[in-house]
Amino acid sequence: MPDLSIILPIYNEAENIPLLYDELVPVLESIGRSFEIIAVDDGSRDNSFALLAALHERDPRLGVVRLRRNFGQTAAFAAGFDRATGATILTMDADLQNSPADIPALLEKIDEGYDVVSGWRQNRWKEGISTFFTRRIPSATANWLISTVTGVHLHDYGCTLKAYCSDVVREINLYGDLHRFIPAVASHYGVSIAEVPVSYRPRKFGQSKYGLGRTVRVLLDLLTVRFLLSYSTRPIHIFGLMGFVSIFLGAIIGIYLTVIKFAYGASLAERPLLLFVIMLVTVGVQLVIMGLLGELVVRTYYESQDKTIYAVREDLVSEDQG
Repeated sequence: MPDLSIILPIYNEAENIPLLYDELVPVLESIGRSFEIIAVDDGSRDNSFALLAALHERDPRLGVVRLRRNFGQTAAFAAGFDRATGATILTMDADLQNSPADIPALLEKIDEGYDVVSGWRQNRWKEGISTFFTRRIPSATANWLISTVTGVHLHDYGCTLKAYCSDVVREINLYGDLHRFIPAVASHYGVSIAEVPVSYRPRKFGQSKYGLGRTVRVLLDLLTVRFLLSYSTRPIHIFGLMGFVSIFLGAIIGIYLTVIKFAYGASLAERPLLLFVIMLVTVGVQLVIMGLLGELVVRTYYESQDKTIYAVREDLVSEDQG
């Protein structure tokens, strides 16, 4: 079993792969720990897989996983995590924007006892004024928003260069586009998180896979993460609360309509408020029922798969005590 597993999601990076390999392997060898590299070809349409296969023939420490189509970076990470056997798992981009020379700094923090170490790209915005509005402002806004909503404050959620203790990664099921939220999701299990300044290098070959459209997806994913962190095991708390608020507002307006009907003889037939009351109460009841159904789904999920609602860091209870 190797000490380190390095996961590389790859999509159309043929020009970068040889350069990355020549730069990454010497750094890993200089660390003095056993390692494996898991390159996940996420449905590349260039000759990325052929280059990876050739490198695998030369160096069996490089494993290659080829997905049937482009499933996205989160799926590539999930495929890599499922196959990683190292005690420490590192992730990085294959476009040479992350420098392998920063890996030792992340490992130092892991050795200090941190469970997750995230890279923070320094001096990132030197590519011209054109990126100020298209990338810098959206990125800064997204990092601030994610930190505020999740309570896990990082300067650079978008940096792929990260290190994880393997037991943390194995507690997380990835889907959608949640790879950038791994530190926030992991915080649900009580992990310790550190941030390390790392270098940033502009892309030399290929095209960036990110754009302004990512901002909308980040906001939608953030709602999912917030729900997972706060209410995934108690959906009745959010749906029930909204339901009771809706019923309460409907009751207040209903009392008001009742008073003006019997005290002042006002006609309610043409008042939209009456329909609004009926809608509020109906929606409120439906939300409460949705919360109860959610509780049943959560209970079925955990009980049918023997899943626990907790995560153990260490267990010093001997088997004969269990």
